[in-house]
Amino acid sequence: MSSWKKAAKANQKTHKERHQPESRKHLGLLEKKKDYKKRAEDYHEKGATLKLLRKRTLDKNPDEFYFHMVNSRVKDGEHHELEKEEEHSVEQIKLMQTQDIKYINMKRTMESRRIEKLQSQLHMTDVVNATPNTHIFFVDEGEEKNFDLAKRLDTHPSLINRKSNRPRLSDLNKITLPTVDEQVVKEATKTKLKTYKELSKRIEREKQLTVVQQKMELKRHLHDAKIMKPKRIRQGTKVSAPVYKFQYMRKK
Repeated sequence: MSSWKKAAKANQKTHKERHQPESRKHLGLLEKKKDYKKRAEDYHEKGATLKLLRKRTLDKNPDEFYFHMVNSRVKDGEHHELEKEEEHSVEQIKLMQTQDIKYINMKRTMESRRIEKLQSQLHMTDVVNATPNTHIFFVDEGEEKNFDLAKRLDTHPSLINRKSNRPRLSDLNKITLPTVDEQVVKEATKTKLKTYKELSKRIEREKQLTVVQQKMELKRHLHDAKIMKPKRIRQGTKVSAPVYKFQYMRKK
């Protein structure tokens, strides 16, 4: 920097901001341009908002209805919510929830007993035969080609695929089969299929009642947790209740 510029900068006058006159000190600090800009922007923004609201009010349909209007009123130009009286107390609500849980538990127990009764009638023989299973026989070398499974099990070849009710040949010779009408067999098969269908429906209903009971019990526990709210680990679905982690609290 040249000596002339240094001298000019040294002799430069420092301009100070204008202060509030003594006679106006009671009004506070003197407004600067940056303060005026903020005040002007806020004024114009509020004016634009009022203009938009006025336009929406003029364009509003007077016959338009909202369902929320039933529970609200406009009094002296102000909007007020209608206060609803509590129909039940907290103790009454908890008691009703407890009764609901007892009812669900009773229905689930009835379904479980009915399922056990149906399973005892059916013996689930068809399900056993449909279940894949393996039975390993150990034979000596060279006997694999001549191995006869029916002979090893001592049963008829047509009964090999059965896993239940597979009598031996010695027992078949002693059994005297009664004459059975074909119509009776059809009716028995039809009744058995109907029972299996009822069993399947009742098992599904028992699962749904179990999920409902778990959700209701969890809701009651969440309602009782007032000090520390539990942390949700897994969200609930249609087939499972949500999972929460409660803080351990030592009982006195």
